[in-house]
Amino acid sequence: MKDQVSDLYDKIQGEGGGLGKLLEKVPGLSGYMEKSRRREADQLLRETVSSRLEEARLQLSRTHQELSRDIIKAMDYAEDLGRTDNRLMGLIGKIKDAPQGYAGFFDAVKVKEDDLARIYAFDESMIGHADQISADVAALEKATIDDGDIRGALRGLDTAVRNANDIFNSRNEVLKGVTDQF
Repeated sequence: MKDQVSDLYDKIQGEGGGLGKLLEKVPGLSGYMEKSRRREADQLLRETVSSRLEEARLQLSRTHQELSRDIIKAMDYAEDLGRTDNRLMGLIGKIKDAPQGYAGFFDAVKVKEDDLARIYAFDESMIGHADQISADVAALEKATIDDGDIRGALRGLDTAVRNANDIFNSRNEVLKGVTDQF
């Protein structure tokens, strides 16, 4: 997982080409270009995380349909499933709409290079949360099909989604310079 993110950043960094190398020699422009590349990497990383979460949400929807085949199960789990789905949908929206990890020269929020690296590492950790949510959706699907512990699987999924939401909410604190921990 970490290698995927490093490869992504290296790819963006290596796409400078001849013109990029020439422009990097202009005083002050090199740092700006580095921030620009990190900004692109941050955006791509968040798109990757939100895409994985959207796939998990589709699987959750299919699982919900499977549960709906049994009217008693549908009634027992509809509220909890709906709540978890709403939280997951909200998380996806937050990730897609989050401010980028670098503010432009005239933007109101300025992000220091150190903070930028922490935001990038923070967003990278969200891949792990997306993978956990996907695994929990798969566990719920299995419990549904096997007539297993649906309530426990749903509780685990909801906890993972709430944790990912809480953690992603702390990203704004980093952007505002309030905290430097992840």
